[in-house]
Amino acid sequence: MQHARPRSWPDARALALAFAAVAALAAAPSLAEFTGRVVSVADGDTLTVRDGNRDVHVRLWGIDAPERGQPWSKRSREALAARVLRRDVTVEERGKDSYGRILARVRVEGADVADAQVRDGWAWVFRRYTDDAALMAFEAEARAARRGLWASPDPEPPWRYRERVRSAGAVAR
Repeated sequence: MQHARPRSWPDARALALAFAAVAALAAAPSLAEFTGRVVSVADGDTLTVRDGNRDVHVRLWGIDAPERGQPWSKRSREALAARVLRRDVTVEERGKDSYGRILARVRVEGADVADAQVRDGWAWVFRRYTDDAALMAFEAEARAARRGLWASPDPEPPWRYRERVRSAGAVAR
């Protein structure tokens, strides 16, 4: 009868590393990716993508654009529409927001749409949800060059605008 040779240390280490890699992959959030055509743009950070027979509402991950009623909101929306409307895009899902929209990185011809919105001065980095160094560098560059909404001396960020409008509504009731 032949006995199995005990595993050597390198074999056990390789097995442990393989197990750890599989466990890490299983724990990582699964991000779906799909390609579709942009059929509408609601504002500077929200669009609708047709994926086959369904329309998917997408919020650009990592940025916040001016709200309707804010200065620059129309220009921000127009800039996003010029970039993506009636074009094929790749959507890389990152999660969902409280309104049920998909939070995603969106690319058109390989270029990240959120990066472009921030770089051109049509949106802020949404620091509450990201610390993406590239986005922050694009925002600093747009501020320094006074591009887009940064042409105003002190533009009000959308999150402050929403809070101010909510507070005013609560007082008015």
